[in-house]
Amino acid sequence: MAQEAHGIRLEQRHGKARVRVGRVWRHDHDGSHHFVEWNVSISLLSHCLSSYYRDDNSDIVATDTMKNTVYVKAKECGDRLSVEEFAILIGKHFCSFYPQVFTAIVSIIEKPWERVSIDGKPHLHGFKLGSENHTAEARVEKSGALNLTSGIGGLALLKTTQSGFERFIRDKYTVLPETGERMLATEVNASWRYSYESVASIPTKGLYFTEKFMDVKKVLVDTFFGPPETGVYSPSVQRTLYLMGSAVLKRFADVSSIHLKMPNIHFLPVNLSTKENPSMVKFKDDVYLPTDEPHGSIEATVSRITSKL
Repeated sequence: MAQEAHGIRLEQRHGKARVRVGRVWRHDHDGSHHFVEWNVSISLLSHCLSSYYRDDNSDIVATDTMKNTVYVKAKECGDRLSVEEFAILIGKHFCSFYPQVFTAIVSIIEKPWERVSIDGKPHLHGFKLGSENHTAEARVEKSGALNLTSGIGGLALLKTTQSGFERFIRDKYTVLPETGERMLATEVNASWRYSYESVASIPTKGLYFTEKFMDVKKVLVDTFFGPPETGVYSPSVQRTLYLMGSAVLKRFADVSSIHLKMPNIHFLPVNLSTKENPSMVKFKDDVYLPTDEPHGSIEATVSRITSKL
């Protein structure tokens, strides 16, 4: 929201970034522990023009106070909760506790700590670090309005066949050969927006969004690979991206849109030859040079079409 004074328009926000917090929940009934590690960033939109136009800080919520609030609220959460629920909780606090604050944007990255198993049995208090992050962002308004997104970052996927790239534009700058057989690798970064429009409308079931995160990830992975015995052919990253996003919308009624960013990470065929040995290494879909740059960059948003009536 733009604010005006002295003939000048000002759009501003302030906050605290990269507040790291770990939280353990200990369950006496079975001796098990649950652990999360969150990286929290907070931005507040508030009425504090006097701090910009005059040397008056009386309407500013100190960023150090924001940091402390994260730890206090984590302590107050006696029961496990999802990263989305914690983001909403923090946003609600700032909008209700401070009259000056009219919007709070809380973004959180959850590190992928996973429970370990020893001899096939889940360990009560042992965890190992996984690969992809769970992300969440809640934009909470003083009115109770809500914009909630979840996401996954760094989901590395690769298949060694059932991929090609043909019939693309060719001109005087094109040297890339067409192929119906190649390796397909990417690192999926996805964010999906939920259809809940107010804090009061979110599901009350505990850990609902944690379960939904796992379900969405499974749909993305299953769609990328296809059936385990046969796989599914990918004519382009674009087509695969669209099928993945569409599958999420078809499966989950409370997801209104999903944004997918899927770089095409190249594995280049290796051919080596000399005059003495022209077939030192002759590529037969077996030896590749892994590269990470330059890489193709493909991203798109898949959304539901809603009636305006």
